[in-house]
Amino acid sequence: MRTYSPKPADITRAWHIVDADGLVLGRLATEVAAVLRGKHKPIFAPHVDTGDHVIVINADKVVLTSGKAETKLAYRHSGYPGGLTATRYSDLMVDRSDQVVRNAIRGMLPKNRLGRQMATKLKVYAGADHPHVAQSPEPLDIPGARRTASTRSGA
Repeated sequence: MRTYSPKPADITRAWHIVDADGLVLGRLATEVAAVLRGKHKPIFAPHVDTGDHVIVINADKVVLTSGKAETKLAYRHSGYPGGLTATRYSDLMVDRSDQVVRNAIRGMLPKNRLGRQMATKLKVYAGADHPHVAQSPEPLDIPGARRTASTRSGA
């Protein structure tokens, strides 16, 4: 029996939409990264991009748990000596919430040209409106990422 390898003609790409209102950032990122890779499909192969397009709306309403918004820092470097800048996630969520969600998802994709190709199928918007209505995206339900009453109390 020969190993199956998907051909470009075998790949069909669907469009999914995720409402990030009240979802935990890390749990949202793992589920969306799996859909971008195509791990939910039976034709998945690690060396081929078999994933679907994902639209994330309401990125400004995503939740960080256990005080990470105030304590976790995002670093960036200008490339010059002493050019390291640290910014709190609470500040980033106010200024660039779509970038916070995009970076969390990109960090869970492969670190090669295939991962960069997968990241182009991700569209993140801070508000509820998006310009991809013509693609008729179907809602992607992520029940494991929903913040419930038990997670708020720390249990």
